[in-house]
Amino acid sequence: MKKLNKHSLIKSRLGMGTVEIVIIIAILVALALTFRTALAKYSSSVMDYVFDEGKVIGQI
Repeated sequence: MKKLNKHSLIKSRLGMGTVEIVIIIAILVALALTFRTALAKYSSSVMDYVFDEGKVIGQI
């Protein structure tokens, strides 16, 4: 059985954070592409509510 010390354990986990970040970004991009139309409609309605009708900006 191979003996592991601290340095070999640290080196084996060094790229772990990068891989996790890339996977999370890929999942977020896939979700954004899947729900693209729903997100566009929602953001459009929020912008209309905030800027066009003056309900939020007018109160500030």
